[in-house]
Amino acid sequence: MFESVASLLTEHEELQQLLSDPAIHADAGRAKKVNRRYAELNQIVAAHAAWQAAEEDVAAARDLAEEDEAFAAELPALEEKLTAAAEKLRRLLIPRDPDDGRDVIMEIKGGEGGEESALFAADLLRMYLHYAESRGWKTELLERNESDLGGYKDVQVAIKSNATDPAEGVWASLKYEGGVHRVQRVPATESQGRIHTSTTGVLVFPEVDEPEEIDISPNDLRIDVFRSSGPGGQSVNTTDSAVRITHLPTGIVVSMQNEKSQLQNREAGMRVLRARLLARQQEEIAAAASDQRKSQIRTMDRSERIRTYNFPENRIADHRTGYKAYNLDQVMNGALQPVIDSCIQADEASRLADLADTPR
Repeated sequence: MFESVASLLTEHEELQQLLSDPAIHADAGRAKKVNRRYAELNQIVAAHAAWQAAEEDVAAARDLAEEDEAFAAELPALEEKLTAAAEKLRRLLIPRDPDDGRDVIMEIKGGEGGEESALFAADLLRMYLHYAESRGWKTELLERNESDLGGYKDVQVAIKSNATDPAEGVWASLKYEGGVHRVQRVPATESQGRIHTSTTGVLVFPEVDEPEEIDISPNDLRIDVFRSSGPGGQSVNTTDSAVRITHLPTGIVVSMQNEKSQLQNREAGMRVLRARLLARQQEEIAAAASDQRKSQIRTMDRSERIRTYNFPENRIADHRTGYKAYNLDQVMNGALQPVIDSCIQADEASRLADLADTPR
Protein backbone atom coordinates (compact mmCIF):
# COMPACT_ATOMS: atom_id res chain seq x y z
CA MET A 1 0.00 0.00 0.00
CA PHE A 2 2.91 2.35 0.69
CA GLU A 3 3.84 2.42 -3.02
CA SER A 4 1.17 5.10 -3.46
CA VAL A 5 3.09 7.47 -1.16
CA ALA A 6 5.49 8.57 -3.92
CA SER A 7 2.72 10.10 -6.02
CA LEU A 8 1.27 11.81 -2.92
CA LEU A 9 4.65 13.31 -2.05
CA THR A 10 4.91 14.67 -5.59
CA GLU A 11 1.39 16.09 -5.35
CA HIS A 12 2.31 17.73 -2.03
CA GLU A 13 5.29 19.49 -3.65
CA GLU A 14 3.14 20.66 -6.56
CA LEU A 15 0.49 22.06 -4.22
CA GLN A 16 3.17 23.82 -2.17
CA GLN A 17 4.37 25.61 -5.31
CA LEU A 18 0.79 26.38 -6.33
CA LEU A 19 -0.01 27.96 -2.96
CA SER A 20 3.05 30.19 -3.24
CA ASP A 21 1.51 31.75 -6.37
CA PRO A 22 -0.57 34.84 -5.38
CA ALA A 23 -2.87 34.25 -8.36
CA ILE A 24 -4.53 31.24 -6.76
CA HIS A 25 -5.73 33.32 -3.81
CA ALA A 26 -7.76 35.50 -6.15
CA ASP A 27 -10.19 32.59 -6.43
CA ALA A 28 -11.37 31.95 -2.86
CA GLY A 29 -13.20 28.73 -3.72
CA ARG A 30 -10.27 27.14 -5.48
CA ALA A 31 -7.81 28.31 -2.82
CA LYS A 32 -9.99 26.70 -0.14
CA LYS A 33 -9.97 23.34 -1.96
CA VAL A 34 -6.21 23.43 -2.55
CA ASN A 35 -5.57 24.32 1.11
CA ARG A 36 -7.74 21.40 2.25
CA ARG A 37 -5.83 18.94 0.10
CA TYR A 38 -2.47 20.40 1.13
CA ALA A 39 -3.38 20.09 4.83
CA GLU A 40 -4.40 16.47 4.29
CA LEU A 41 -1.15 15.64 2.48
CA ASN A 42 0.90 17.42 5.18
CA GLN A 43 -0.10 14.69 7.61
CA ILE A 44 0.89 11.95 5.17
CA VAL A 45 4.26 13.59 4.45
CA ALA A 46 5.03 13.86 8.19
CA ALA A 47 3.90 10.28 8.88
CA HIS A 48 5.94 8.97 5.95
CA ALA A 49 9.06 10.76 7.23
CA ALA A 50 8.50 9.30 10.70
CA TRP A 51 8.06 5.80 9.26
CA GLN A 52 11.24 6.10 7.16
CA ALA A 53 13.22 7.33 10.19
CA ALA A 54 11.93 4.46 12.33
CA GLU A 55 12.77 1.95 9.59
CA GLU A 56 16.32 3.31 9.33
CA ASP A 57 16.74 3.15 13.11
CA VAL A 58 15.68 -0.51 13.17
CA ALA A 59 18.02 -1.40 10.27
CA ALA A 60 20.95 0.38 11.93
CA ALA A 61 20.27 -1.28 15.30
CA ARG A 62 20.16 -4.72 13.66
CA ASP A 63 23.52 -4.15 11.98
CA LEU A 64 25.14 -2.88 15.17
CA ALA A 65 23.59 -5.68 17.25
CA GLU A 66 25.83 -8.17 15.47
CA GLU A 67 28.82 -6.50 17.06
CA ASP A 68 27.37 -5.12 20.31
CA GLU A 69 24.65 -6.85 22.36
CA ALA A 70 23.64 -3.50 23.87
CA PHE A 71 22.06 -2.55 20.55
CA ALA A 72 20.17 -5.86 20.46
CA ALA A 73 18.43 -4.87 23.70
CA GLU A 74 17.16 -1.70 22.04
CA LEU A 75 15.66 -3.54 19.08
CA PRO A 76 12.24 -4.48 20.58
CA ALA A 77 11.44 -0.84 21.46
CA LEU A 78 12.60 0.38 18.04
CA GLU A 79 10.59 -2.30 16.24
CA GLU A 80 7.51 -1.35 18.27
CA LYS A 81 8.02 2.28 17.25
CA LEU A 82 8.32 1.21 13.60
CA THR A 83 5.08 -0.80 13.80
CA ALA A 84 3.24 2.19 15.30
CA ALA A 85 4.62 4.53 12.60
CA ALA A 86 3.61 2.12 9.85
CA GLU A 87 0.10 1.80 11.29
CA LYS A 88 -0.32 5.57 11.49
CA LEU A 89 0.79 5.96 7.88
CA ARG A 90 -1.47 3.12 6.78
CA ARG A 91 -4.49 4.80 8.38
CA LEU A 92 -3.68 8.12 6.75
CA LEU A 93 -3.54 6.38 3.38
CA ILE A 94 -7.13 5.19 3.72
CA PRO A 95 -9.02 6.92 0.88
CA ARG A 96 -10.74 9.89 2.53
CA ASP A 97 -14.19 11.13 1.67
CA PRO A 98 -13.41 14.08 -0.65
CA ASP A 99 -16.19 16.09 1.00
CA ASP A 100 -14.83 15.78 4.55
CA GLY A 101 -13.59 19.38 4.57
CA ARG A 102 -16.93 20.83 3.50
CA ASP A 103 -19.36 22.76 5.65
CA VAL A 104 -22.88 21.33 5.96
CA ILE A 105 -26.54 22.21 5.85
CA MET A 106 -28.54 20.17 8.33
CA GLU A 107 -32.29 19.70 8.27
CA ILE A 108 -34.19 18.31 11.25
CA LYS A 109 -37.76 17.21 10.59
CA GLY A 110 -40.49 16.02 12.89
CA GLY A 111 -41.59 12.43 12.23
CA GLU A 112 -43.83 9.99 14.03
CA GLY A 113 -45.17 11.38 17.30
CA GLY A 114 -46.73 14.71 16.35
CA GLU A 115 -45.96 17.48 18.84
CA GLU A 116 -43.56 15.27 20.80
CA SER A 117 -41.53 14.65 17.65
CA ALA A 118 -41.44 18.40 16.95
CA LEU A 119 -40.28 19.08 20.52
CA PHE A 120 -37.52 16.50 20.14
CA ALA A 121 -36.49 18.15 16.86
CA ALA A 122 -35.91 21.33 18.91
CA ASP A 123 -33.90 19.30 21.44
CA LEU A 124 -31.73 17.84 18.67
CA LEU A 125 -31.14 21.30 17.20
CA ARG A 126 -30.02 22.53 20.61
CA MET A 127 -27.71 19.49 20.93
CA TYR A 128 -26.07 20.16 17.55
CA LEU A 129 -25.71 23.89 18.27
CA HIS A 130 -23.94 23.13 21.56
CA TYR A 131 -21.74 20.53 19.85
CA ALA A 132 -20.84 23.01 17.10
CA GLU A 133 -19.95 25.61 19.73
CA SER A 134 -17.66 23.11 21.46
CA ARG A 135 -15.83 22.57 18.15
CA GLY A 136 -15.51 26.29 17.44
CA TRP A 137 -17.86 26.08 14.46
CA LYS A 138 -20.23 28.84 13.39
CA THR A 139 -23.95 28.21 12.96
CA GLU A 140 -26.62 30.04 10.98
CA LEU A 141 -30.32 29.32 11.28
CA LEU A 142 -31.64 29.29 7.71
CA GLU A 143 -35.28 28.31 8.12
CA ARG A 144 -37.69 27.13 10.79
CA ASN A 145 -41.29 26.00 10.88
CA GLU A 146 -42.40 26.04 14.51
CA SER A 147 -45.05 23.84 16.06
CA ASP A 148 -47.78 25.08 18.39
CA LEU A 149 -45.89 23.96 21.54
CA GLY A 150 -42.57 25.54 20.57
CA GLY A 151 -40.94 22.61 18.80
CA TYR A 152 -40.00 22.43 15.14
CA LYS A 153 -41.89 20.69 12.38
CA ASP A 154 -38.86 21.47 10.22
CA VAL A 155 -35.69 23.47 10.88
CA GLN A 156 -32.58 24.04 8.75
CA VAL A 157 -29.20 25.22 9.98
CA ALA A 158 -25.87 25.86 8.24
CA ILE A 159 -22.75 24.82 10.16
CA LYS A 160 -19.35 26.17 9.16
CA SER A 161 -15.70 25.64 10.12
CA ASN A 162 -12.54 27.57 9.30
CA ALA A 163 -10.38 24.44 9.55
CA THR A 164 -8.12 23.61 6.61
CA ASP A 165 -7.55 20.00 7.73
CA PRO A 166 -10.33 17.87 6.14
CA ALA A 167 -10.37 15.62 9.21
CA GLU A 168 -11.53 18.67 11.20
CA GLY A 169 -14.21 19.60 8.66
CA VAL A 170 -17.88 19.72 9.60
CA TRP A 171 -18.91 17.04 7.09
CA ALA A 172 -16.18 14.69 8.41
CA SER A 173 -18.10 14.46 11.70
CA LEU A 174 -21.73 15.31 11.01
CA LYS A 175 -22.20 13.15 7.90
CA TYR A 176 -22.92 10.25 10.26
CA GLU A 177 -25.93 12.05 11.78
CA GLY A 178 -28.25 11.53 8.81
CA GLY A 179 -31.10 9.11 9.51
CA VAL A 180 -33.94 8.49 11.93
CA HIS A 181 -33.39 9.40 15.59
CA ARG A 182 -35.72 7.62 18.01
CA VAL A 183 -36.67 9.10 21.39
CA GLN A 184 -38.23 7.26 24.32
CA ARG A 185 -39.58 9.46 27.12
CA VAL A 186 -42.72 10.80 28.78
CA PRO A 187 -43.96 13.55 26.43
CA ALA A 188 -44.98 16.95 27.73
CA THR A 189 -48.42 16.20 26.27
CA GLU A 190 -48.79 12.95 28.28
CA SER A 191 -50.95 13.41 31.39
CA GLN A 192 -50.64 9.86 32.76
CA GLY A 193 -46.85 9.57 32.80
CA ARG A 194 -46.59 6.89 30.10
CA ILE A 195 -43.40 6.53 28.07
CA HIS A 196 -43.88 7.11 24.35
CA THR A 197 -41.63 6.38 21.40
CA SER A 198 -41.33 9.05 18.73
CA THR A 199 -38.98 9.64 15.80
CA THR A 200 -37.30 12.67 14.25
CA GLY A 201 -35.46 12.71 10.95
CA VAL A 202 -32.10 14.35 10.32
CA LEU A 203 -30.77 15.12 6.85
CA VAL A 204 -27.19 16.34 6.36
CA PHE A 205 -25.94 17.82 3.09
CA PRO A 206 -22.38 18.94 2.23
CA GLU A 207 -22.54 22.61 1.32
CA VAL A 208 -21.37 23.76 -2.10
CA ASP A 209 -18.20 25.88 -1.85
CA GLU A 210 -19.00 28.09 -4.81
CA PRO A 211 -22.18 28.48 -6.90
CA GLU A 212 -20.40 27.49 -10.13
CA GLU A 213 -19.76 24.03 -8.69
CA ILE A 214 -23.41 23.10 -9.31
CA ASP A 215 -24.71 24.43 -12.60
CA ILE A 216 -28.37 25.48 -12.29
CA SER A 217 -30.10 26.95 -15.31
CA PRO A 218 -32.62 29.72 -14.53
CA ASN A 219 -34.96 27.98 -16.96
CA ASP A 220 -35.00 24.94 -14.63
CA LEU A 221 -36.39 26.97 -11.72
CA ARG A 222 -39.90 28.00 -10.77
CA ILE A 223 -39.86 30.65 -8.06
CA ASP A 224 -43.02 31.52 -6.17
CA VAL A 225 -43.35 34.22 -3.52
CA PHE A 226 -45.86 34.26 -0.69
CA ARG A 227 -46.52 35.85 2.67
CA SER A 228 -44.59 34.47 5.63
CA SER A 229 -46.54 32.89 8.45
CA GLY A 230 -45.72 31.58 11.90
CA PRO A 231 -47.26 28.90 14.14
CA GLY A 232 -50.98 28.56 13.72
CA GLY A 233 -50.94 30.58 10.51
CA GLN A 234 -50.30 33.88 12.29
CA SER A 235 -48.89 36.45 9.88
CA VAL A 236 -45.24 37.32 10.41
CA ASN A 237 -45.18 40.28 8.04
CA THR A 238 -47.37 41.98 5.48
CA THR A 239 -45.17 41.58 2.40
CA ASP A 240 -44.62 38.65 0.08
CA SER A 241 -41.08 37.95 1.32
CA ALA A 242 -41.25 34.15 1.59
CA VAL A 243 -39.85 32.21 -1.37
CA ARG A 244 -40.53 28.75 -2.72
CA ILE A 245 -38.00 27.44 -5.27
CA THR A 246 -38.86 24.39 -7.36
CA HIS A 247 -36.10 22.69 -9.38
CA LEU A 248 -38.16 21.35 -12.28
CA PRO A 249 -35.81 18.57 -13.54
CA THR A 250 -35.60 16.87 -10.13
CA GLY A 251 -38.77 18.08 -8.40
CA ILE A 252 -36.76 19.31 -5.38
CA VAL A 253 -38.65 22.07 -3.55
CA VAL A 254 -37.07 24.50 -1.09
CA SER A 255 -39.10 27.05 0.90
CA MET A 256 -37.61 29.93 2.87
CA GLN A 257 -39.35 32.54 5.02
CA ASN A 258 -36.94 33.11 7.90
CA GLU A 259 -35.60 36.42 6.58
CA LYS A 260 -37.63 39.60 6.15
CA SER A 261 -36.22 40.22 2.68
CA GLN A 262 -37.32 38.26 -0.39
CA LEU A 263 -33.76 38.51 -1.75
CA GLN A 264 -32.27 37.05 1.44
CA ASN A 265 -34.77 34.19 1.44
CA ARG A 266 -33.99 33.50 -2.20
CA GLU A 267 -30.24 33.41 -1.54
CA ALA A 268 -30.72 31.05 1.42
CA GLY A 269 -33.02 28.87 -0.66
CA MET A 270 -30.45 28.59 -3.44
CA ARG A 271 -27.79 27.53 -0.91
CA VAL A 272 -30.02 24.70 0.28
CA LEU A 273 -30.98 23.75 -3.28
CA ARG A 274 -27.33 23.51 -4.37
CA ALA A 275 -26.51 21.35 -1.34
CA ARG A 276 -29.41 19.01 -2.12
CA LEU A 277 -28.44 18.79 -5.78
CA LEU A 278 -24.83 17.99 -4.82
CA ALA A 279 -26.04 15.24 -2.48
CA ARG A 280 -28.31 13.86 -5.21
CA GLN A 281 -25.44 13.91 -7.70
CA GLN A 282 -23.20 12.00 -5.28
CA GLU A 283 -25.90 9.42 -4.56
CA GLU A 284 -26.37 8.79 -8.28
CA ILE A 285 -22.61 8.30 -8.75
CA ALA A 286 -22.49 5.90 -5.79
CA ALA A 287 -25.47 3.95 -7.10
CA ALA A 288 -23.91 3.67 -10.57
CA ALA A 289 -20.62 2.35 -9.16
CA SER A 290 -22.00 -0.96 -7.93
CA ASP A 291 -18.54 -2.18 -6.93
CA GLN A 292 -17.87 0.90 -4.81
CA ARG A 293 -17.42 0.34 -1.10
CA LYS A 294 -20.64 1.06 0.74
CA SER A 295 -20.04 2.28 4.24
CA GLN A 296 -21.75 0.21 6.90
CA ILE A 297 -21.85 3.32 9.06
CA ARG A 298 -23.15 6.00 6.74
CA THR A 299 -25.67 4.71 4.22
CA MET A 300 -27.78 6.59 1.72
CA ASP A 301 -30.95 5.24 3.32
CA ARG A 302 -32.46 8.23 5.09
CA SER A 303 -35.17 6.04 6.60
CA GLU A 304 -32.58 4.07 8.60
CA ARG A 305 -33.03 4.21 12.38
CA ILE A 306 -29.56 5.10 13.56
CA ARG A 307 -29.88 6.01 17.23
CA THR A 308 -32.12 5.77 20.31
CA TYR A 309 -32.33 8.37 23.06
CA ASN A 310 -33.86 6.76 26.16
CA PHE A 311 -34.55 9.47 28.74
CA PRO A 312 -35.88 7.30 31.63
CA GLU A 313 -32.61 5.29 31.59
CA ASN A 314 -30.43 8.30 30.62
CA ARG A 315 -29.14 6.02 27.83
CA ILE A 316 -27.99 6.73 24.30
CA ALA A 317 -27.36 3.90 21.83
CA ASP A 318 -26.07 3.97 18.27
CA HIS A 319 -27.47 0.99 16.38
CA ARG A 320 -24.79 0.99 13.67
CA THR A 321 -21.73 0.77 15.89
CA GLY A 322 -23.10 -0.78 19.09
CA TYR A 323 -22.06 2.29 21.08
CA LYS A 324 -23.99 2.66 24.33
CA ALA A 325 -23.60 5.08 27.24
CA TYR A 326 -25.64 6.30 30.19
CA ASN A 327 -24.89 10.02 29.92
CA LEU A 328 -27.76 11.13 27.71
CA ASP A 329 -28.17 14.34 29.72
CA GLN A 330 -24.59 15.33 28.80
CA VAL A 331 -25.01 14.31 25.16
CA MET A 332 -28.12 16.48 24.82
CA ASN A 333 -25.97 19.38 26.07
CA GLY A 334 -23.50 18.86 23.24
CA ALA A 335 -21.16 16.09 24.51
CA LEU A 336 -21.65 14.20 21.26
CA GLN A 337 -18.01 13.54 20.31
CA PRO A 338 -17.71 9.97 21.74
CA VAL A 339 -20.81 8.91 19.79
CA ILE A 340 -19.43 10.39 16.57
CA ASP A 341 -15.99 8.90 17.27
CA SER A 342 -17.57 5.44 17.41
CA CYS A 343 -18.90 6.02 13.89
CA ILE A 344 -15.57 7.34 12.59
CA GLN A 345 -13.68 4.38 14.07
CA ALA A 346 -16.12 1.81 12.70
CA ASP A 347 -16.02 3.42 9.27
CA GLU A 348 -12.23 3.52 9.38
CA ALA A 349 -12.08 -0.17 10.30
CA SER A 350 -14.34 -0.98 7.38
CA ARG A 351 -12.12 1.00 4.99
CA LEU A 352 -8.99 -0.72 6.33
CA ALA A 353 -10.62 -4.13 5.81
CA ASP A 354 -11.45 -3.19 2.24
CA LEU A 355 -7.85 -2.14 1.62
CA ALA A 356 -6.62 -5.48 3.01
CA ASP A 357 -9.00 -7.33 0.69
CA THR A 358 -7.99 -5.34 -2.40
CA PRO A 359 -5.78 -7.42 -4.73
CA ARG A 360 -2.32 -5.97 -5.21
